[in-house]
Amino acid sequence: MSLQAYVLAAAVSLAAASVGGVAAAPQEGPVRVEIRGAPGSYQLYRGGAPYRIRGAGSQNVHDLESLRGHGGNSVRNWAVEDGAILDRAQELGLTVALCLDVARERHGFDYDDEAAVAQQFERMRRQVLAHRNHPALLVWVIGNELNHDYRNPRVYDAVNDLSKMIHELDSNHPTTTTTAGISQELAQVIQRRAPDMDFLSVQVYGGLFDLPETLAQIRLDMPLMVTEWGTIGHWEVPATPWGAPIEPNSSAKARLYQQGYEQVLAPLSGQVIGNYAFLWGQKQERTPTWYGLFTADGRRTEAVDVLHRIWTGKWPSNRAPQIRRLLLDGKQAEHPVRLLPSRTYAALVEAADVDEDALRFDWYLMRESRAMQSGGDPEEIPEDLTQLVMQPQAEEIRLLAPPQPGAYRLYVYVGDGQGGVAHANIPFLVVNA
Repeated sequence: MSLQAYVLAAAVSLAAASVGGVAAAPQEGPVRVEIRGAPGSYQLYRGGAPYRIRGAGSQNVHDLESLRGHGGNSVRNWAVEDGAILDRAQELGLTVALCLDVARERHGFDYDDEAAVAQQFERMRRQVLAHRNHPALLVWVIGNELNHDYRNPRVYDAVNDLSKMIHELDSNHPTTTTTAGISQELAQVIQRRAPDMDFLSVQVYGGLFDLPETLAQIRLDMPLMVTEWGTIGHWEVPATPWGAPIEPNSSAKARLYQQGYEQVLAPLSGQVIGNYAFLWGQKQERTPTWYGLFTADGRRTEAVDVLHRIWTGKWPSNRAPQIRRLLLDGKQAEHPVRLLPSRTYAALVEAADVDEDALRFDWYLMRESRAMQSGGDPEEIPEDLTQLVMQPQAEEIRLLAPPQPGAYRLYVYVGDGQGGVAHANIPFLVVNA
């Protein structure tokens, strides 16, 4: 860790200690992390004290200050890169579930290729040696969703070898791997082939609400972490007749975050030793708004307010706006919207703000995404056709339907001028008469 990073960390520690009147020196070496307890009563400990993760996923070091500001204390990422996320986390008093970017079979990696597996092992070993003593390190995550579209179970032999290597080099931090969902068959494969891991991590969206029943069926005999959870996935929702997934608006998503935590994660606290909400930031995945807790311009959604309350016990001083419904040609997304080329149609959004802030509206029109990627792989942003929206800063607008038949999506963002935003979108199909 750089001298500058330690100086900044010291400043943060002084500020944090002002209430108690005692300033603690910044940690300059590894902090021991361990799991104690028995099935049904596991607990994560850090530095000898119980550690309750208040976490979210992010790869961007610039997102971490807002995470701390809303009461978060830990971040999980998807690749080590240059390790800068550790330094920034330490400056802010956060911890990191650090992910080794292990190759995926669906991207063409062959786990029967012993030379390639050995090369990967050495690459991961160098990363472990570089960061094993960092004070912000919480746990090692060995690969992300390696089960996604996999066929070769030898991937978990490689995970086990990596876990053994980490334990030989680093006695202070537990190891895990993440899975896309969980089943009895998958749990058996992992427990048989990768028994060296300290706990298992699962990533579930709509499936979060089935997790208690799933865990009861598979009888997992190790601690669990939920390293991605939040809204419902684009593969789990109803779709239009032409295949466009119907995205919940930002208020519906906020309710999913609240229900997911209160109904599933909190009651499972004896088995689930921590969780990370997805995504502290923004990304294009089927739409620009589906998974991000923030918009591309950095405004926070209502789901951030929900996490703030979960983490701090109180709502933020100013709340994000709320969406009630979005109508295009008098219809909501659940009723397929078909428009004629080059005709003009009305669209209306109904929104509210508990703080009674003045609301500002921004409408955008884009082609429907044609992405076929899975597992969060990068996607292209669809073509922007907002020039067809008349008065795009109004609560009610007129839309000139595109002249070319095809699938499109109309978006609206409702801002409060205080850094909060609500959003909704509606897919529609332009068809010839």
